[in-house]
Amino acid sequence: MIELPEAQVLAKQMRETLVGKVIAQVQTLQTPHGFAWFLGDAKDYEVLLHGQTIADTMAFGGRPELRFGNGMRFSFGDGVNLRHHAAGTKLPAKHQLLLQFEDDSALVGTVQMYGFFSLFVDEDSTHEDGYYRVAAESISPLTDEFDFDYFTSLRAQCKETLSCKAFLATQQRVPGLGNGVLQDILWQAQLHPKRKLSTLSPEEFQAMFAATKQILADMTAQGGRNTEKDLFGQPGGYTTIMSRTAPACPACTGIITRKAYLGGNVYYCESCQKES
Repeated sequence: MIELPEAQVLAKQMRETLVGKVIAQVQTLQTPHGFAWFLGDAKDYEVLLHGQTIADTMAFGGRPELRFGNGMRFSFGDGVNLRHHAAGTKLPAKHQLLLQFEDDSALVGTVQMYGFFSLFVDEDSTHEDGYYRVAAESISPLTDEFDFDYFTSLRAQCKETLSCKAFLATQQRVPGLGNGVLQDILWQAQLHPKRKLSTLSPEEFQAMFAATKQILADMTAQGGRNTEKDLFGQPGGYTTIMSRTAPACPACTGIITRKAYLGGNVYYCESCQKES
């Protein structure tokens, strides 16, 4: 899934690879998918995007986007897998989005579980995608503005009965911080995903803040997580500590526990991350 580090990496790679390219052909839902959602009518994308030139790229939260010379924006969310294909290479037989450029290279978007495609024709249309709007208007953890005072203000808006996972990774309090990047943040802070905010000492809450800043910065700087792939199909350079691929806790060599919690699996070390 695209989360904050992967969105930043994809935006950077698309800026370096796609800016200046002109769209010659557009296909949407060439392979039907019940959980590939398009803002508006997918058929309209073919008319609106044909002949447009990519002028820039951006990323807000977990949403990388293309920007065009006429002001349109094309945003991708969550489970969209974006791949660049050089001219002359074989394209995948199945896809939910194909942007073929005048130089015969292509950007292909596929969805495995679910994914979002949002084409904004003007500034007002961004309000039709609430998740995008929140991400675009929020302060990124990668900036200096995301400081401890701001982090504390996020907590002040919540009930103290919220768990650490619920606080960090739900309700878009920190857009782009999802269940995937959450695991290493909580491990670094030595906090169990189910710990309630009310049980945290001031030092533990400070540790959560510091881990949020550090882990997200490290993941981004290292090209995203090794459990996800970039624009060219390569895994990221950040080796996840708590994930399905991790062999053991690097601090105590203990077994990593996996449990379903709040709509996804959590990974933690029972020795290093006490629930109480």
